[in-house]
Amino acid sequence: MNNRYYSLDVFRGATVALMILVNNPGNWSHSFDPLKHAKWHGCTPTDLVFPFFLFAVGNAMAFVMPRFENAGPSVFWKKIIKRTLLIFIIGLMLNWSPFVKWTDAGLVFKSWENIRILGVLQRIALCYFFGSVIVYYGKTKGAFYISALILLAYWFICYALNPSDPYSLQGWFGTKLDIAILGESHVYRGEGVPFDPEGFMSTPAAIVQVVFGFLAGQYIQLKGKSYEMLANLLIAGLIMITTAYFWDMSFPINKKIWTSSYALYTSGLAILCLGVLIYIIEFKETKGAWSSFFDVFGKNPLFIFVLSGFLPRLLALFRWETGIAPNGSKEYTSALPWFYHTICEPISNDLRVGSFMYALCLIIFYWLIVYLLDKKKIYIKV
Repeated sequence: MNNRYYSLDVFRGATVALMILVNNPGNWSHSFDPLKHAKWHGCTPTDLVFPFFLFAVGNAMAFVMPRFENAGPSVFWKKIIKRTLLIFIIGLMLNWSPFVKWTDAGLVFKSWENIRILGVLQRIALCYFFGSVIVYYGKTKGAFYISALILLAYWFICYALNPSDPYSLQGWFGTKLDIAILGESHVYRGEGVPFDPEGFMSTPAAIVQVVFGFLAGQYIQLKGKSYEMLANLLIAGLIMITTAYFWDMSFPINKKIWTSSYALYTSGLAILCLGVLIYIIEFKETKGAWSSFFDVFGKNPLFIFVLSGFLPRLLALFRWETGIAPNGSKEYTSALPWFYHTICEPISNDLRVGSFMYALCLIIFYWLIVYLLDKKKIYIKV
């Protein structure tokens, strides 16, 4: 088998495609339940997207780490610091973009005062950095034990700092520390209060996802195309899921504070999904248009994720007046809201259908972009 597993590329691309799908509904108030995050404890299909992506980052790391080891520490540190800073800064600029906004006085510059510092790309950057350091210096066995220690330590810290209510939005210890580090105005408020689901305090368990992805990718390379590899991979995934279910009884599966049970559960599911793809693609050699569709997303993952976040904000600046609101103020729309309300929303009386169709249309639009980039052999990496 080739050193590069096509199934890993399809896995990464499918994760990116699903990430775009769940992040771009026509209306956030009208989405099918599987396309929503769990309100607090629990796990929906949407809650699998981010940990699967981190797992895929670890998979890719398994292929480049031998080169880092051969090149020496100076090359290793130069590469990972550069990539970490670039991804983090891109994420920060994405939060700030498009740097201007409409007000009653017209377009004004968005001040730094209320810009969120952390986010998805920033967490990816931090997890990539620390995950790389752990596997570079800890090697396989050390990385496994360090990961186990991180998950157990996080559980202990959560409980020790607030034994009475450690896993609630109000009782979780991390919020106060994140606010103290970042400042309240720079923290996400999607829960109605200052609380950042990509905060510093919940990042350590997310780092473990990268390490697990690395260990799985390394094992796949080591064993090659064999049923022993596939069977052991699937058994490992089932063991992790089972362990996570038992752990959930005392440390609930929760994405928003990225609990250790959640990290274990989603890593187990990622391994199972990857195992199924390996069987279908590498063993049965069943691939075609469906795999090519996801593959092109996986070839420019960072670029298309950033574009899917930036483009709607940019297009919102080009607006036109549609009427007068009941309070006397002017109403405006722009290209994407117009497309949703005019084309997608009328499709069904069930507003969830129109919202879903809008997201599918965007998936197709972004796929055309990455398809054209792939045809021209243009791969944008950092």
